[in-house]
Amino acid sequence: MSVRKDKKEAIKKVGNKENNPGDVKSQISIFTERINYITGHLKTNKKDHSARRGLINLVSQRKKMLTYLKRKEQTNYEKVIKELGIRK
Repeated sequence: MSVRKDKKEAIKKVGNKENNPGDVKSQISIFTERINYITGHLKTNKKDHSARRGLINLVSQRKKMLTYLKRKEQTNYEKVIKELGIRK
């Protein structure tokens, strides 16, 4: 997994410029990519508890960002959820 390429692709998914990874939508997209990668890793390595802990932390950070985005920009929140396939 190349982190830089995946970050750029994740940022493009939500329609932001590549040079703005600090935007909330970009960070949510990056977190989603990392969550999907770690989930796949945990399917093959069931006893990797440190990765499981990291996954839980990523999910909670993404949830906080999503609640912030929902509070500030409702239309962008709905757009990001639909594009990334995140449950509400």
